[in-house]
Amino acid sequence: MKTPIASIVHQAPLIQRVEAYFSAVDRKDLDAALSFFTPDAVFTIATYNTVYQGRDTEIKGMFERLFGRYTHIWHGDFHHVLQLPDRIATRFKVANGTPGQAVIHKNNCNFFHASGELFDEVFVYMSGDNALR
Repeated sequence: MKTPIASIVHQAPLIQRVEAYFSAVDRKDLDAALSFFTPDAVFTIATYNTVYQGRDTEIKGMFERLFGRYTHIWHGDFHHVLQLPDRIATRFKVANGTPGQAVIHKNNCNFFHASGELFDEVFVYMSGDNALR
């Protein structure tokens, strides 16, 4: 059974928002990355039972540490599963470059909940060490 065109068009903004978020992270653009979250967002790394609350406090600090830890960051090879209108699960690959020139590869899955145009809740499941500590 083919997916109706109207359904595909409706799905595209949520997929585009997730991929634009990862692009901001890959550029290490703190302001752009934070712009995808509500002020009271909750970001949970479920694999490590770690919770960051508040876009401008704990989530901001998480990104500052991430951006300082790696020389380059890449997210790609996305596979999305939508639960419209406001949820998306995204499986993807990660490559983080270290100052010593080593590249750390991961396979992760994030579950996003959107409140309007912004994410208010993200759950992360990651392979390997916690890059978001």
